Amino acid sequence: MPEDKDHKNSKGFSILLTGITIATLVFVAIVIYFFPSPEQAPVFHSDALTSPYSDSIDWVKPDIKSLGNSGSDKQIKYGRDLIAKTAYYLGPQGSVKHISNGMNCQNCHLDAGTKFLGNNYSAVASTYPKFRARSGSIESIYKRINDCLERSLNGTALDTSSSEMQAIKAYILWLGKEIPKGKKIRGSGIADLPYMPRKADTVNGRSIYVRRCQSCHTTDGEGIMNAATNTYTYPPLWGPNSYNNGAGLYRLSRLAGYVKYNMPFGVGYWDPRLSNEEAWDVAAFINSQPRPAGNVGHDWPKLSSKPVDNPFGPYPDTFGIAQHKYGPFGPIEKYRKEQADKKVM
Repeated sequence: MPEDKDHKNSKGFSILLTGITIATLVFVAIVIYFFPSPEQAPVFHSDALTSPYSDSIDWVKPDIKSLGNSGSDKQIKYGRDLIAKTAYYLGPQGSVKHISNGMNCQNCHLDAGTKFLGNNYSAVASTYPKFRARSGSIESIYKRINDCLERSLNGTALDTSSSEMQAIKAYILWLGKEIPKGKKIRGSGIADLPYMPRKADTVNGRSIYVRRCQSCHTTDGEGIMNAATNTYTYPPLWGPNSYNNGAGLYRLSRLAGYVKYNMPFGVGYWDPRLSNEEAWDVAAFINSQPRPAGNVGHDWPKLSSKPVDNPFGPYPDTFGIAQHKYGPFGPIEKYRKEQADKKVM
């Protein structure tokens, strides 16, 4: 009988130990899933140099359902619809105009411009008008909106007095109404990933695309149309109906940062599925594919302000176009800094 008692005690201890082990493994899995490692942690967009982040502000996006039926509220809701369903109103079969390629603004500005690190609009109201080095001028919100239409949607500009432009502006202003002027908040725009010590690998990027992206964006990157064939359920990543080479996402750092915390579709900052290197490589593959040509001849008029990953010359350095497109970018940045330091001296 004493042996039976010992056996029962041993069995009970084993069950307890097993339970503790399972609980520990679950806890570790939760931590790994929800809290990114230092390698995954983003560096927030460099616009913060001119429009500092306000660390004391946590942006809570306004609830569109809180709006009523007043004229101004209806205008804001229409603006959101134009962002979420741009093609329905302004696409090739648009009910208002036919001025864009069939993609929607929220294909690049996720969740109608409200997703954390999903290229959201939270800081637009607080930072515009502002100087932008790409145009070399002070830009209005109207200019910002039309840039997206002409570059990312490969279309034509809206009349700034049109109902559609006024509605989009009203929506963007409403989203950022609680942000103090001149401030940005954590999670606005796109994350900057650390540069790799090597150039981005398009061959490896293709392999990642096949495994992670192809099921939605198809083998040829042409995306998947909805049943009514008037917009995309999953947008094209290259080809005649994708963003042109003047779009912000055509810069490798912008697309890599966007992909890292938003793709495959449905992931977010707290649960990235790609490593930094995978994000750089798949971005390189996507941007190596053919797409429409934009009007980039007058971009970055001050050469010293041209980003290191801008794939169009001339440059204020001695590096070639291929390195400016695919990297490595560290040596370019180092060279420019050394040249700038010499001028100061």
